[in-house]
Amino acid sequence: MGIRKRILVTGGAGFLGSHLCERLLNEGNEVICMDNYFTGTKQNIHHLMDNSSFELMRHDVTFPVYLEVDEIYNLACPASPIHYQHDPVQTTKTSVHGAINMLGLAKRTGAKIFQASTSEVYGDPKVHPQQESYWGHVNPIGFRSCYDEGKRCAETLFFDYHRQHNLRIKVGRIFNTYGPRMHPNDGRVVSNFIVQALTGTPITIYGEGEQTRSFCYCLDLIESFVRLMNSDDSVTGPINIGNPGEFTIRQLAEKVIEMTNSSSELVFKDLPSDDPTQRRPDITLAKEQLGWEPKVSLDEGLKKTIEYFDQLLSDKSATVSQMAVRG
Repeated sequence: MGIRKRILVTGGAGFLGSHLCERLLNEGNEVICMDNYFTGTKQNIHHLMDNSSFELMRHDVTFPVYLEVDEIYNLACPASPIHYQHDPVQTTKTSVHGAINMLGLAKRTGAKIFQASTSEVYGDPKVHPQQESYWGHVNPIGFRSCYDEGKRCAETLFFDYHRQHNLRIKVGRIFNTYGPRMHPNDGRVVSNFIVQALTGTPITIYGEGEQTRSFCYCLDLIESFVRLMNSDDSVTGPINIGNPGEFTIRQLAEKVIEMTNSSSELVFKDLPSDDPTQRRPDITLAKEQLGWEPKVSLDEGLKKTIEYFDQLLSDKSATVSQMAVRG
């Protein structure tokens, strides 16, 4: 076991944040989980609450915080279109003010800091697969801009703090990720399809379903976070982290129907504006600099995710039934 570190995880009660907190605790670190519960939930980190090395802090990253830490993982930001478009001004503030506050904290404490960036910085890409050297094709005034441009600005801030203040920074560009603890109503394609399939409701596909995505299982992604944070200080990123396996949305829907034995039918709706037609990471840099590539196949990851949602829906049904009996 290495040196025991005090680590702050912003957005720690979220889907990815909760898995990261768990991993860091298992490695013997002290973890401060900070979240305002806009999309995160205490249920995600309930199993960690009895750990004496775990501390939960309700706080919004857009306001400064004063802590003593060795490392910071900045994951705070709604990441699904439904959530980040609900309050677009707050989404931009979370990315920009949140980055400024966490970078300020890192500057004061001398902490190493990781930024959870996104493949959305590439927008609707004209280059395929996407390499880190590609500057992207982003609409600065569209419905997705609060997230896309917010994350792009956060990257700018990270590299300016690095150049101006010699901060030790790590920037990872996350591509589509899925797994247990995803929010059931986040509007993301994997959670949408699984919930719709398990409940027997029609599966909603936008456009013809020919747009492509690459799906990385959450624990593969967390491994890349830790490797990037522990890499040499000369490795700053940005580094693409995701699964280069590429599937059409229709293929994913058909696979979920098959794996759940669902009777759900496919329903096609108009494609939302600025929805990327292709998304696939070039992970050459991650392989070379981190020795990382995803291990979990889509079938294996979907099986675990379907089991999680099946249990979640069963628990909700049981709760509703108990309430009906009491009523």
